[in-house]
Amino acid sequence: MRVYISDLSKYVGQTVELRGWVYNTRSSGKVKFLQVRDGTGFCQCIFFRGECDESSFTEFEKLTQESTVYVTGVVRAEPRSPGGYELGAKNLEIKHITENYPITPKEHGTDFLMSQRHLWLRSKNQHAIMRVRSEIISAIRSFFDGRGFTLMDAPIFTPNACEGTSTLFETQYFDDKAYLSQSGQLYAEACAAAHGKVYCFGPTFRAEKSKTRRHLIEFWMVEPEVAFNDMYDNMDLAEQFVEYIVQRVLTNRADELKVLERDVEKLKPIKTPFPRLHYKEAAEIIKKENPEFIIGDDFGAPDETIISSKFDKPVFVHHYPSAIKAFYMKRDPKEPESAMGCDLLATEGYGEVIGGGQREDNLDLLLERLKEHGLKQEFFEWYLDLRRYGAFQSAGFGLGLERTVAWICGLPHIRETIPFPRMYGRMYP
Repeated sequence: MRVYISDLSKYVGQTVELRGWVYNTRSSGKVKFLQVRDGTGFCQCIFFRGECDESSFTEFEKLTQESTVYVTGVVRAEPRSPGGYELGAKNLEIKHITENYPITPKEHGTDFLMSQRHLWLRSKNQHAIMRVRSEIISAIRSFFDGRGFTLMDAPIFTPNACEGTSTLFETQYFDDKAYLSQSGQLYAEACAAAHGKVYCFGPTFRAEKSKTRRHLIEFWMVEPEVAFNDMYDNMDLAEQFVEYIVQRVLTNRADELKVLERDVEKLKPIKTPFPRLHYKEAAEIIKKENPEFIIGDDFGAPDETIISSKFDKPVFVHHYPSAIKAFYMKRDPKEPESAMGCDLLATEGYGEVIGGGQREDNLDLLLERLKEHGLKQEFFEWYLDLRRYGAFQSAGFGLGLERTVAWICGLPHIRETIPFPRMYGRMYP
C-alpha cells in the first residue's frame, strides 16, 4: 500500500510503501539509515540485516543523493525521527541512480545556488519556506473569502501606469503599446463599485534596477478594495488581516518554522491593535537617529528600520506628504498637504509589507492630479468614469506576498521567498 510521508501517523504498525528520493544515507555495521523525502515530508527508513531482504541490504550501498527509490516497511512511532515516525524497512527498490548531483552537503555560494534553483528547491530549508508561502496564500484567500469578499482577477496587460511610469515594463500589444501590471488596484476599484468588497491576487511587475534584499522584479500582491471605507477602516482591515496570517502560520506551520530556526517568540505578539504614527511623528523619530533625513521625503529602508525597532508589533505610518504619493490618493481636507494613505512596517527591520489608503473620489481633483503627475487623461477615461457614474468613497491596500514570507520566515533576503525569483540581472532558470 503506497502512502505519503505526511500521512504516516494513520498507518502505525502497518506495512506501507514510500516512493521518493534519497536525502541522506549512513551506515553502522548491521544497520543502515536512509532518509527519504517525497515532497510531503522526510522519513527515516532503518534497514537491519536479517529484518530486511538481503538484496536490499546490499543494494543500499549503491544509493546516491537524490536517487529515486521505493521503500517498503512497517510504520513505527519515533519522536526522535523527522515528523515523529520512521519506517522499519523490509525492501528497497532502486528506480534511478543519480550521478554527480550538483548540490552537495558542503557550503555553496549564493550565485551558484540561484543558478541551481530548480534543484535547490529540494533542500529542507527551501522546502520549509515554500510550505510557509503556500500556507500564507491559503490564509489570504480564507481571510477574504470568509468575510464576504469577491475575488476579481485584474489584467496583466495594461494600457497605462498605476504607480508611476519609471518602473514600467513596456511590451507590444499587436499594433499598440502595453505595459505589464504594476498593480491591480485601479481595476479593483471598478470591481468594488459592482461587488462592494473585492480583492485581486496575482503577479505584478516593477522594472526597478535595484539589488536590495527587499526587491523582486516579479512578485505577487493581494489587493483588497472596499466601497465606502475610509483610511481608518482600511487600517482596521489591514491589521486584522496581518494578525490572521501570522497566527495561522504559527499554528499550522510550526514544524517548518522550526526547520528555519525562526524565533517564533517575535511573531507571537503580532495581534491587534497595531500602533499608528502620523508621518510627522515618524519623521521626528527618524531625524533623531538619522540627522541626514529630510522631513517631507519618503522613508528609505534604514528609516523604516528605525521606526519598526521601537515596537514589537507592526506599526502604521499614515498621512504621508501628498507630494510623494500616487495620483489617486485622497488628500486630507483638514491638512491638504497630507495624503490619506498608510504603510504598515513589519517588525525586525523587514520594512513595508502593506501600502494603501483612501482614494480620491472627486472627479475635478482627480483630473488635476493626473496633470500634476504628467499622465495622459485619455488612458484613464474608464477610471474617471467611476467618478462620473456613482462616485463613492473607497479604500484599499496591497500586501506584498514575498516580503511577508521573508518576514514570517525570518529570511535575510527576498530571493528565497518565491520558487523562481526574477531579480535585476537574473532571469535563469
